Amino acid sequence: MARVAVYPGTFDPVTNGHIDLMERSLRLFDRLYVGVFDNISKSVLFSNQERINMIRQATAHLPGLEVETFHSLLVDYAKARGACAIIRGVRAVSDFDYEFQMTLMNRKLDALTETVFMTPSEEYVYVSSRLIKEVVGLGGRVTGLVPDFVEAALMERLGKRR
Repeated sequence: MARVAVYPGTFDPVTNGHIDLMERSLRLFDRLYVGVFDNISKSVLFSNQERINMIRQATAHLPGLEVETFHSLLVDYAKARGACAIIRGVRAVSDFDYEFQMTLMNRKLDALTETVFMTPSEEYVYVSSRLIKEVVGLGGRVTGLVPDFVEAALMERLGKRR
């Protein structure tokens, strides 16, 4: 029986830190569903389809990975995909505080789905989508922190705002 996990997020935009976690998750699981969540509490720069396309392009080299959108409780999404685990990236203690609360709620909703906390590789531990957008929006470069085509899309989209 295949070991399946889901990796949910907004991915606005996908970063090399996200991709690092996807690659490493596939060492532990046979199949990984990357669930792009349309979070109504966050304003996003890229549409769902744009984010899905970026992730697909960045992960084309990863067999066993599927990218899709979801609009439900995370545990329901995981259950629908046959996942035994939810992958969550944790960069700092502040991330852990939030993720710990979410994990406990998810466990209350579905005790059979585990949460696996993963830290990104050292070179990406400080990278967040929010910070990437902020740097590009202020005229900085994020080369090496996101795929080249993502940086180009960011520069095009945010360059129009300046």
